[in-house]
This record gives sequence, C-alpha cells and structure tokens, in this order.
Amino acid sequence: MRARDRESDMAELKVTQVKSSIGAKKNQRDSLRTLGLRGIRKSVVRPDNAQNRGLINVVRHLVSVEEVDA
Repeated sequence: MRARDRESDMAELKVTQVKSSIGAKKNQRDSLRTLGLRGIRKSVVRPDNAQNRGLINVVRHLVSVEEVDA
C-alpha cells in the first residue's frame, strides 16, 4: 500500500491557534506558519502523521488539537 493511500485512511487533526505568537521563539513561529496558522482562533485541518505531530509538539502551548474523522 502506498503512503498516500494510508494517509487517506487515517484520521485528521483540527489545529486551532489559541495564543499569540508574539514573544515566541523563531522556530515556534515558523512551526505555526508551516501548519498554516496565521492568527488566534484560526483553524486548519491537517493529516495525522509524524511530521504534523512534530510541528504540533513544538507549539503545543499555543494551539489546541482535536481529532476529526477523514
């Protein structure tokens, strides 16, 4: 099974920024941008994979995460 096919079977994560990135370290601001978050109360839905989990882990104090069905 190809990786792309496996990702479509996996759940997705809804990531919402709940705190400002002002005063955050550069790598944390970069992680928010990579996730597609550009402001407080903005949400994105991302696939649940190791790359996105790592980005979320870096900014876990600035975001809230919910699991949604694909």
